[in-house]
Amino acid sequence: MKRPLRALAAAGLLAAGAIVAVALGGTASADTQICDQYGSTTIGGKYVVQNNRWGTSAQQCINVTSTGFSITRQDGVGSTSGAPVSYPSIFVGCHYTNCSPGTNLPVQVKNISSAPGSISYNYVSGAIYDAAYDIWLDPSPKKDGVNQMEIMIWLNRQGPIQPIGSPVGNASIAGRTWEVWRGSNGSNNVISYVAPSAVGSMSFDAMAFINDTKNRGAITSDWYLTSIQAGFEPWQGGVGLAVNSFSQSVNTGGTTPTTPPPATTPPPGNAACSVKYTTNVWNNGFTADVTITNTGSSTVNGWTLNYNLPSGQTITGSWNATVTQSGSAVTARNLSYNGTLAPGASTSFGYQATLNGAFSTPSSFTLNGATCARA
Repeated sequence: MKRPLRALAAAGLLAAGAIVAVALGGTASADTQICDQYGSTTIGGKYVVQNNRWGTSAQQCINVTSTGFSITRQDGVGSTSGAPVSYPSIFVGCHYTNCSPGTNLPVQVKNISSAPGSISYNYVSGAIYDAAYDIWLDPSPKKDGVNQMEIMIWLNRQGPIQPIGSPVGNASIAGRTWEVWRGSNGSNNVISYVAPSAVGSMSFDAMAFINDTKNRGAITSDWYLTSIQAGFEPWQGGVGLAVNSFSQSVNTGGTTPTTPPPATTPPPGNAACSVKYTTNVWNNGFTADVTITNTGSSTVNGWTLNYNLPSGQTITGSWNATVTQSGSAVTARNLSYNGTLAPGASTSFGYQATLNGAFSTPSSFTLNGATCARA
């Protein structure tokens, strides 16, 4: 199966994540050099790092550290109108029978309460590449072969390259605006979210992108999340590109958090918080990303955000918070991992909602009883 897939890749018909390492590697306790075409190793007792040189016969080597990897040699040259030469990456989950240690993937989207992740990259000049955060989904709990849906989050793009397909608009997700591309590589469908400028690091909930993809009709809640990966697609050059650190979890089960500690409540009426409310709206629905910032001088230990949704808006699902609605009144409470906000710190949550009528945004927000400024 690898040979015909590799031939498709060389013809520019497969995205870089489509062919991955098929041989399990060892465990990296100190820096480990990998030059084998599909060589891999595990780090942190949780992640797989793979060389994944699928689009060229030229040499590529990576240096694996305890937290990520860097490209130390990359001799391949790919046409900028075709496919990249490789996808060295770190991942959690299962791909081509290579599963990360202790993973709970594959798991159905409807059973995921949140998928918090973070990435820190090192970029170089003089090379043609993208830095991509890949999310793979399939209608079945697939652990081998090509999945039917690939979400690519392009955090950096250098040179005359572009995602698969064509632009279909913009989306506001995870506090940023992304150009959205949609297409097929002949083996699986691809939706790409392209940052307008390089993003060196980001912390976010991968469910925000999965839910946006679902809202576009590309998947359903019954589909399975199989793996989440982060790395680079080099076309030319790339020595020095690095994933400095990568963290990714997939939380399942109910969304009811453990009881948070008592909140540090600012005096009512004092604006010790600000709220940024970013939406992506279509004919009969929308998603909202809500960023809360503690603008006060005291740490908030446990937060509750209250506001009213305009008429015709009904929340159907949420992430990064427990969100309930009674009539127009909305209450959002922190989860166990994001309840503490030091002075100046921010946290974000989001939700999907149906829309009946004209769209408008909430007029005001209160955090633990204090009115927040609008960011």
